[in-house]
Amino acid sequence: MPELVPYTRYVALGDSFTEGLGDPYPDPARGFRGWADRVAEVLAAQTSDFAYANLAVRGKLVRQVLADQVEPAVELGPDLITISAGGNDVIRPGTDPDEIAAVFEQAISRLARTGATIVAFTAVDVGWSGTFKAIRGKVAIYNENVRAIADRYGCLVADQWGLKEIHDQRMWSVDRLHMSPLGHQAVARMVLRTLRVPNDLPVLEPEPVPERSWREARVEDLHWAREYALPWVVRRIKRVSSGDGLPPKRPSLAPLSPLSPLEDRD
Repeated sequence: MPELVPYTRYVALGDSFTEGLGDPYPDPARGFRGWADRVAEVLAAQTSDFAYANLAVRGKLVRQVLADQVEPAVELGPDLITISAGGNDVIRPGTDPDEIAAVFEQAISRLARTGATIVAFTAVDVGWSGTFKAIRGKVAIYNENVRAIADRYGCLVADQWGLKEIHDQRMWSVDRLHMSPLGHQAVARMVLRTLRVPNDLPVLEPEPVPERSWREARVEDLHWAREYALPWVVRRIKRVSSGDGLPPKRPSLAPLSPLSPLEDRD
């Protein structure tokens, strides 16, 4: 097979976004797919001897990504690294986006010494979201820091802030925090564009949303608050994380098992 792209050892770092929450495989035993698996699938189809590791764990803060994922990533000898971190820090009340970015820079500084191509992510523009609209300015400050850090270390930037197609609730899962399969596909397409990797990933169109009454919408909001928002608040009070005790998604570099025809039905 001819080499169409230069990457053969891809390592992804991050939290639930990179783990792929909101985008489960049809086979529950395979866990979550997500944008990183979707990118790896494209690279594997174009590159012989391709191997992929995903060190992401849901709920992790940027300092935990630095402490737990950076050195293991370096030891794997990757030629492509993606890192998305800081989102869980930014949405927490009272955090400073400049301080978060300073920790993120420590991670980038270490990863840059590998010589690998590094892709860093900006956060989503939350101005369209009723849930997170209030922290839009904080997110924007963090993003500007990420862009400046990427420039200093020669990283590529996967610009979620500019990815307007995900400004649609149908691109998000019912928890309003993680992307749906449609959102993960949109991000995968954006990452591949950033890498300038040719691909034929299709645009996934969301189904029309049925009309709801004001009362039905409020009932849905109450359900969301009870099932998702309240548990998040309780975890913050108890200082626990949804990822406590969980191992990395794919701790070692290995070939990526292809989807069966029945699974690949996005």
